[in-house]
Amino acid sequence: MSKTAEEVAAKLQEPMTRLRVLYDRIASHYSLTPAQMTIMEFLYKNGASRISAVSEAEGIRMPTASNALVQLERRELIRRVRDSVDRRGVKVALTNLGKTEYEEAREARRKTLAQLLDHLDEATLANAYELADVIVELAERYTPAKHNENN
Repeated sequence: MSKTAEEVAAKLQEPMTRLRVLYDRIASHYSLTPAQMTIMEFLYKNGASRISAVSEAEGIRMPTASNALVQLERRELIRRVRDSVDRRGVKVALTNLGKTEYEEAREARRKTLAQLLDHLDEATLANAYELADVIVELAERYTPAKHNENN
């Protein structure tokens, strides 16, 4: 029997919220916020990028992106570099410290998530592994830009 997106959302909303809050509480001692992690992940995967590209990828306004990047720059996790094509332009890139910090934070968060999943039995864990493909697809398809288009 086929389910609608609304029916699936109704079933998932409360448990996902509880898990998100639990995960955030466990992860609150990390040095990078989730928002900083996604910005650093973008730079880690894409290399030096214009602030406008970061803003668009994150689905945030330019001033918000700029403020977030200033905070990361103060911690020496990113640096500003001249655009090699347009010398008037500026890009931001992870520093070596930023790459290391990002990799360590990513691994720590992965371990935290594994601790949550460790409470599942083998069969349920196998189902969760299959569900991971759906979550990955949703994360790839539903970008902040698409959200802004629909609102």
